Amino acid sequence: MTLANSKFGTAQPVKRREDTRFLTGDGRYLDDTAPANALYAYVFRSSVAHAEITTLDVSDAEAAEGVHMVLTADRFEAAGGTNKMNGAINTNRDGSSGAAPLRPVLATGRVRFVGEAIAMVIADTLEQAKDAAELIEFDYDDLDVHMDVQAGGPAIHPEAPDNVAYDWGIGDADKTEAAFKAAAFTTKVEIDDNRIIANSMEPRGCWAAMEDGRLHVEFSSQGVWGLKGSLASTLGLDKEDVHVTTPDVGGGFGMKSFDYPEYFLVAQAARTLGRPVRWQAERTESMLSDNAGRDLVSVAELAFDENHKITGYRVNAVSNMGAYNSGYAQFIQSDLAAKVLMGVYDVQAAYFSNQGIYTNTTQVDAYRGAGRPEAIYVLERAIDYAARALGVDALELRRKNFIPADQFPYTSVTGELYDVGDFHKVLTRTEQEADIAGFTDRKAASAKHGKLRGLGVCYYIESILGSPDETAHVEFADTGRVNLYVGTQSNGQGHETVYAQMLHEYTGIDIDLIDIIQGDSDKIAKGGGTGGSRSVTTQGTANKAVALKAIDSFAPFVAEQLGVQEVAFDDGSFRADGSNTVMTLIEAANAARDAGRDDLLNISASTTLPGRSYPNGCHVAEVEVDADTGVTEVVKYTVVDDFGVLMNPMMAEGQVHGGVVQGIGQAISEHVVFDDDGQLLTATFMDYGMPRASDMPMIAFHSEPVPSTANVLGMKGCGEAGTVGALAAVANGALDAMWERGVRKADMPFTPQRVWQMLSNA
Repeated sequence: MTLANSKFGTAQPVKRREDTRFLTGDGRYLDDTAPANALYAYVFRSSVAHAEITTLDVSDAEAAEGVHMVLTADRFEAAGGTNKMNGAINTNRDGSSGAAPLRPVLATGRVRFVGEAIAMVIADTLEQAKDAAELIEFDYDDLDVHMDVQAGGPAIHPEAPDNVAYDWGIGDADKTEAAFKAAAFTTKVEIDDNRIIANSMEPRGCWAAMEDGRLHVEFSSQGVWGLKGSLASTLGLDKEDVHVTTPDVGGGFGMKSFDYPEYFLVAQAARTLGRPVRWQAERTESMLSDNAGRDLVSVAELAFDENHKITGYRVNAVSNMGAYNSGYAQFIQSDLAAKVLMGVYDVQAAYFSNQGIYTNTTQVDAYRGAGRPEAIYVLERAIDYAARALGVDALELRRKNFIPADQFPYTSVTGELYDVGDFHKVLTRTEQEADIAGFTDRKAASAKHGKLRGLGVCYYIESILGSPDETAHVEFADTGRVNLYVGTQSNGQGHETVYAQMLHEYTGIDIDLIDIIQGDSDKIAKGGGTGGSRSVTTQGTANKAVALKAIDSFAPFVAEQLGVQEVAFDDGSFRADGSNTVMTLIEAANAARDAGRDDLLNISASTTLPGRSYPNGCHVAEVEVDADTGVTEVVKYTVVDDFGVLMNPMMAEGQVHGGVVQGIGQAISEHVVFDDDGQLLTATFMDYGMPRASDMPMIAFHSEPVPSTANVLGMKGCGEAGTVGALAAVANGALDAMWERGVRKADMPFTPQRVWQMLSNA
């Protein structure tokens, strides 16, 4: 059946519908939706990184003015809660399971990082809750602190000998070793990937209330169904008695995908008190307790034959887990990184080992890209370093080793099935758009102003993650509007616009009549949430399926209404051959309602993608370094991406811009610093270098699509690609700028002090 096609459909640069309410103050974020009579919660947190708790007396706090309750681990358990957070466990190289130490909701017996939740105070006002927390008597015996990201040191968990969370590997070690022994050339480089804090515009928060005997929890998140299950199991409830919702969300970046202790505590307090309870993190509190990102050191080795073809690749990485397993932490820099281990290069001898280490710091988990930026950063830094060591052009070295376009579908060395790709075409386009031929002149111009100018290149590929399953439901309301219920959760990506575009294109329904419903576990039976750049591919496929199903379901009814044998659907309307009589889907729904055909007014569809898609592209960063001060700036930035078919080019470009900015932020200014005692020294924006608009260059974005065959729309996700490519592009550019001054190792972040030191030590 032919689908509608109009100016507001897919592939059109439609402005974001939701921005009007966001920019005019009509957004409804968590702090706007909490019940007016809600009590306030405040978390009492550990001030030390590692200690045995000797005294925890909350009696004075509980007696303070306005206080209704103080929850401790004992009281949480006494009320029926299970004082345990869940975390997925990886499989070690020897087949055993990774370490699974208890991560408590509230600390019991011992604290293991500064900021760990010890108690929660619930009071009439936030000020009263804070004042009462000051009255909590907390005494402890200090323990030795483990801060080194290496095995051994002071024990944090008895379940994790030598503080090893997991010891994981993939690939053929013997085949790889043979490739290195037979190699004409080998290179080896150590690469640091610094820790960052997600710092979403809206900090984490939640509120809870009992409604008609059911627990309702609303929180700022990337999906509601995971917490629904966790709340039920942790609080001993039936899932049917738990209702979870998410309002507008001010950023997530992976950090808001997971469970946190506060959600369970607020829920338990609301259940016990019979009053709504709200909690909103403050910025420093978030910096202390949110899942951090990155934080690993890798040693990467490449083997080449006499023609500079890569014959082997070997990486040994050590990752900082923080004090506990977070939700998916053991898999981020192991399994997920391995999906793009060999990037876009045709190499079948590789081995990757990754060890996770517990330290007395905040836990580490997914941050925009979740493992793929870490893997591509190491690979593209290693490729660039190898080009310098071999004395060859970095672009030509990449070209020589690309997977040829005629070899797709291609199974990578770690088992990923790349469906399509044309890396030569993308790189050629990038050379033109970035004017690489003119770089020499720009470098000379920078030199006249006393600046060192470098050119950095990164060719990335990423693997779309998350469940391939998704659902969509269309409801024709009696108001004349149409509700599309989706299983993903926007946290700034613009889903309300692009999903409405999709439904409009397929059905012809006026885009202004379409409402996107998300983030409600009662209204939407299941969903995969948002993460891993999965939304546009999985939800887009489900959206198309439900549109086709609605058209097919209505067709016999419309034929009957028009008095014909059959109808076709074209240009947004049903019509019979040889007749000028047409009926839109909205008109058909109104007729169905009048005829009592309520079965046609609610249509659902579920889909499963046959495979993942693989966005890829090339980033080129030009970096200027002031050798006297160490100040480093990205002054020119070009991206050419293969996202397959673009649903909304303008929004895709916006996603790339945001991702690149986060990559530049990590590369230039963002850096988490703890002292030797585990105290966070970068716990405010005075100390933590968030990127600013004045730090950013103009970012040129170009599309060179090769449609995916892994979904019916030919799409590839774009939400994380900007970050995946930016890290190595900027770092390679910084090293290129300093190479002539003798710098041979340059790691992020390129802050003035660090860069000045690199140049001074060269």
